[in-house]
Amino acid sequence: MTINELDSMVYTRPDSLTDVSTHYCPGCTHGTAHRLIAEVIDEMGLKDRTIGVASVGCSVFAYNYFDTDFVQAPHGRAPAMATGVKRVYPDRMVFTYQGDGDLASIGMAEIVHAAARGENITVFFLNNTNYGMTGGQMAPTTLPGQVTTSSPNGRDVETQGYPIRTAEMLAKLDGASYVVRRSLHDPKNIRLAKKAIRTAIEVQMRGLGFSLVELLSICPTNWGKTPAEALQWLEEKMVAYYPIGDYKVHPAVAEIK
Repeated sequence: MTINELDSMVYTRPDSLTDVSTHYCPGCTHGTAHRLIAEVIDEMGLKDRTIGVASVGCSVFAYNYFDTDFVQAPHGRAPAMATGVKRVYPDRMVFTYQGDGDLASIGMAEIVHAAARGENITVFFLNNTNYGMTGGQMAPTTLPGQVTTSSPNGRDVETQGYPIRTAEMLAKLDGASYVVRRSLHDPKNIRLAKKAIRTAIEVQMRGLGFSLVELLSICPTNWGKTPAEALQWLEEKMVAYYPIGDYKVHPAVAEIK
């Protein structure tokens, strides 16, 4: 590569991502989330000190995409596995990467107790309101009236209950230090998401306890929408039910710039 090419380069693959094509559907924002996390890992110089924990779901192959140490957890058990890894290697940056089916359904007990214990781990929670990998079934995060393969007439809150607002719930726990919700639907919110990702990792590296960043994401394939339509639906429908914001910021965390 020439000097002129280096001078004009504005976009490259982060060192913490492998040079492979992902299996994600066109328009899926898992790729956006991967890049943001990898960029922060690079910028903080943590590539050789990072251990990721992959969940079960669309992100099951995360260990192929991040060029860091990785382990694979059983369905929903990523916070429990991350707890063990962090306690054995307290100097490492340990994060889980989980979807809403994995974290908010089968893994609800694990995430609640990890937060309650104040485990010094970082959780990245991708909320796209359905079980993406297995065909788009209703998830704990599916919106009222939303059509999925297992709620063809729309989610009926009378019989199927209301969506779980995970960030708000976990923020109530004393062990949680940093719990926020961001979105990946436009450039401004993507920049804010990256800042939150960095803060969450800083929280862990300073030993301040449990941190979670919920990222509102799109699933064009299972939603039956184009990527552009899906982004608009997220902005209009999801943000209304899942407001973007900070839900728990420990006083010590507020000092992080």
